[in-house]
Amino acid sequence: MNATKGSPQGTNRKNARWAGVFYIIATVAPISTVFFVGFLGGQIAGGGPIPDYLVNVSANEAQVVIGMFIELIYALAVVGIVVNLFPTLKEYNEVSALWFSALRFIEAVSAIVGSITVLTLLTLSQEFVKAGVPDASYFQTTGDLLLAARDWAFLIGSGLVWSLSAVILNYLLYQSKLIPRWLSVWGLFGATLSFVAYVPEFFGIEPLEILWIPIGVQEMVFAVWLIVKGFNPSAVASESANTDMN
Repeated sequence: MNATKGSPQGTNRKNARWAGVFYIIATVAPISTVFFVGFLGGQIAGGGPIPDYLVNVSANEAQVVIGMFIELIYALAVVGIVVNLFPTLKEYNEVSALWFSALRFIEAVSAIVGSITVLTLLTLSQEFVKAGVPDASYFQTTGDLLLAARDWAFLIGSGLVWSLSAVILNYLLYQSKLIPRWLSVWGLFGATLSFVAYVPEFFGIEPLEILWIPIGVQEMVFAVWLIVKGFNPSAVASESANTDMN
């Protein structure tokens, strides 16, 4: 059966392509922010901020604003993933599809929170420069708290929550056979490793960065697969037939 426009297969094909595009954007965007706000350090860039980050934020206003917009693009891309995957996933397991969607929405919100803290930090740094007083303890403490809030938002939303959503997604994909099972097993393995890697950070323990590689590579392979191949036509057709019979 050919995937004609307006048919279930045609709709799923289009949604799969867009989901793949949004997956790539959601991966590239947060990585690219390092080039704009990397001097803030933390979970996103790794390590602590440079000592005079308050001065640097004010001096690089345009750079910081660009970084903030990129983080908003990241949040919108995550929403795009949900919008395009949910209609297909719910046909196989609506509860799992809802959990996946809810977790990814939390991730998107955490990204928005992170971008808001950057804007707030920009305002604080501008006031810090205007004040020009030797005693900068108030500004420094507030700035450190904003950075901490940004780090926690990233660790929870783009760390634990994202990893758990990937576990649910790949389990659902494995059950539905919408993609080759080797790819969904890879995703299950990688997402589990990622979740395990993030947990120690809550206790101040540095994770093994190599644990993030499997899921990072798998998501890019998954994205390309969605764009080039889409979902398994046989699985889509089978589920559509079952739906029509009920």
